[in-house]
Amino acid sequence: MTQYILGIETSCDDTAAAIVAEDGRVLSAVTASQIDIHAQYGGVFPELASRAHLTSMLPVVDEVFRAADLTHKDIKAIGVTRGPGLIGSLLVGLNTASALGLGWGIPVIGVNHLRGHLRSVDLNEKRVEYPAIILLVSGGHTFLAHMDEAGEITYLGGTRDDSVGEAYDKVGRMLDLPYPGGPKVDRLAKTGEINIPFPRPMLNEGLEFSFSGLKTAVSKYLRKTADPKHEDIAASFVDAVIDVLMTKCRRALKNNPAKSLVVVGGVAASPQLRAAAGQLCTDLDVKLCLPPLKWATDNAAMIGLAAWDYVKLGLEYDPIPQVRLPIHEY
Repeated sequence: MTQYILGIETSCDDTAAAIVAEDGRVLSAVTASQIDIHAQYGGVFPELASRAHLTSMLPVVDEVFRAADLTHKDIKAIGVTRGPGLIGSLLVGLNTASALGLGWGIPVIGVNHLRGHLRSVDLNEKRVEYPAIILLVSGGHTFLAHMDEAGEITYLGGTRDDSVGEAYDKVGRMLDLPYPGGPKVDRLAKTGEINIPFPRPMLNEGLEFSFSGLKTAVSKYLRKTADPKHEDIAASFVDAVIDVLMTKCRRALKNNPAKSLVVVGGVAASPQLRAAAGQLCTDLDVKLCLPPLKWATDNAAMIGLAAWDYVKLGLEYDPIPQVRLPIHEY
């Protein structure tokens, strides 16, 4: 009998579950968004996020089984995000997965959220040819890595301060764009001209990144300019970001053997980044591997596929340490 993995993802503000086959096919995926809850704050309010996960988690799991027309008897294991992320949000997913695994008598596998993003590119279709250079760009992380094969990762360099996704979101707030600001910065940039010489931090310094100075440059420009054109600011900011990312990718590809460039993480949904990465890969005769847009941002399917890697290695046990909450006596 064919069996599947139930993936659960609650690292931030989306409550997600998915059922994934060993070959990466996604039988069903359900996500409960919290955008309406956090929009008034201009960002994620952690306590409200964890409360919303509590309300949504079991209904989302029920719905993903209905959508796939399966029951828990078809599930071989549960893969759940164990970090990084918001601790309150993570605990909801971890405790749910642990309880379901105990009740159903199946293993629960804790998956690093970033490993999930690395596997998102092979959902529904195997795309990566190894060895590969990985560019992971998200709201919390930015780094380059080299992979000889799935799971064998060598870190090459990352950000020293802000992630590129964080810079996008903060610039979005500076430009009075509604939450989430990142995708809206890209859309606004398409209507503007690239005419502001924003800095390219660490452009010529190895494979590490820094985006704090670029974010500060946008803030200073807004303060000193009498009538700033927001669309030109967005276009110039995006151009600076893409320039830095592609320069570093070019350097990594030239210095390390690679058949593929894999771009993953929430910022991998950026049309400007996708276009620039496509041009770079054409120039260097390297295969570009991108997750479909629906799998670029946080999702449970990528966690389920990453969990299959552990199962194939024979790690069919529960590697999640028991969570012991402090009990205060008054």
